[in-house]
Amino acid sequence: MVRPHRIVLLRHGESEGNADDTVYEREPDHALRLTPTGLTQAEAAGEQLRALFGEEGVSAYVSPYRRTLETFRALRLDPRRVRAREEPRLREQDWGNWQDREDVKRQKAYRDAYGHFFYRFAQGESGADVYDRVGAFLESLYRSFEAPDHPPNVLLVTHGLTMRLFCMRWFHWSVAEFECLSNPENGSFRTLVLGSDGRYRLDRPFERWTTPESFDLGG
Repeated sequence: MVRPHRIVLLRHGESEGNADDTVYEREPDHALRLTPTGLTQAEAAGEQLRALFGEEGVSAYVSPYRRTLETFRALRLDPRRVRAREEPRLREQDWGNWQDREDVKRQKAYRDAYGHFFYRFAQGESGADVYDRVGAFLESLYRSFEAPDHPPNVLLVTHGLTMRLFCMRWFHWSVAEFECLSNPENGSFRTLVLGSDGRYRLDRPFERWTTPESFDLGG
């Protein structure tokens, strides 16, 4: 099995929905584009990633949302060294279809009180649902490592919540630990780096907005 040296998780650049949440009332979430600021963020991330990857190969998986596809395109990675594919399991948390702004504000307040992992949006998903499909993706990713020519780098172009849930699943974080973490900024990334001991470590932590509650599961 060829284990990659790095697994990079990149959040898309600023989207139209990040800049103006009323757009969800008239545009599907999956169709929202990058703003000019988002494009600049993606291009800046591309400069960093090109320096990080150097001449090494990359296996890239991209959420099928327009803003993630535009982000990947703006990275300007060398196509001779990148194997890229769409991966629907890395999409944003589904919130239903066209959104009523006041209803979403109300549901977000409910989610804050109920918990981001367990709260399910009407007609949409809970964080737990996203966790399950990220787990299914991880099984496919592990199998890809069996290829003798697997590149030394993996890149996932995805969404903030999905990034946190990927790390939760990979590192076996508790629900309480997940609940205390904030999304990374648009256009920023985190890297799982393979150590000499064969274990992956996160290059830098997610910001915390609170301290997680601790439970002892010992017998």
